[in-house]
This record gives sequence, C-alpha cells and structure tokens, in this order.
Amino acid sequence: MTIKTLEDLFIHELSDTHSAERQMAKALPKLARATHNPDLAAAFELHLEQTNVQIERLDQVVELLGARLKRIKCAAMEGLVEESKDVIESMDKGPLRDAALIGGAQKVEHYEIASYGTLCALAKQLGHTDAVKLLKATLDEEKATDEKLTLLAEAGGNQMAAEAG
Repeated sequence: MTIKTLEDLFIHELSDTHSAERQMAKALPKLARATHNPDLAAAFELHLEQTNVQIERLDQVVELLGARLKRIKCAAMEGLVEESKDVIESMDKGPLRDAALIGGAQKVEHYEIASYGTLCALAKQLGHTDAVKLLKATLDEEKATDEKLTLLAEAGGNQMAAEAG
C-alpha cells in the first residue's frame, strides 16, 4: 500500500492494529491454558473478552468512516506472539513460566498502548471525533490491563518464580 496522505496512514495503522488484535484473540486462550496461576489465567480470559470488544470497536471505526481495511499482517504482534510460544515451549508450567508470560503480555500491552495512542492522535488530527471516542475507550482498557498485569507480578508472581528457581 502506498501511503501518500495522513488519511492513508490512519487506514494503514487501523489495519495493522486490527490484525494485531485478531492475532491476540487467537493467542490468549493458549496463554490462559499455559499458566500455573489461576488469577493469571482469569486475567488472560478477561482480556480475550475485551479484545473481542476492541475488534468490534475497530470495525465500528471502519464503518463510521466508510473505510476499507488493508489486508496486512501486523509483524510486531506476530513476533510478540511467537515469543510467547517460545516461552511455553521452553519452560515447564509453573511460577517461572507465569512470570515470563506476564512480561510478554506487558510487551503486548505496551505495543497496543502505542498503537491506540497513535490512532487517537491521527483520528483527532483528521477530525474523526466519533472514531477518537471509540479508540480512546480501547486505549484506556489497554492501560488498565497493563496495570493489572503489573499488580499480578507484584502480588507475588515474580517472588514465587524467584523462590521456585
């Protein structure tokens, strides 16, 4: 896709983020099954529900704008999902794997925060007020998920991993 305008860039970023969210929707059930800590599994399951709503919001933005998403695959998310697969394959189920999965999940959240921040800024610049509201709602959810993951790590997940090693 040739990007020549700010609108083209916005549609490209929207398409990339849509791909990222769809990849996460596929990966989250695997992450939940790979955990030792039931609270972490529940957090991944809750995030799957949120991710499905976030995909719906992205679809609403596309519909509002009368736009068409580009067929692209988010390479950044593909790499982050691959890292999680490597963690699952290289570590036994337990606190150490949970600590690694939390770290990987936070990488994902930080990527998504950056993506939605960019989308909000572009939508605002382009005057897509209704789109900004939808994108901002997701941005806030991504920030809250990152905070929940930090709390899980600080509430003993990392300490249990240290004691297990």
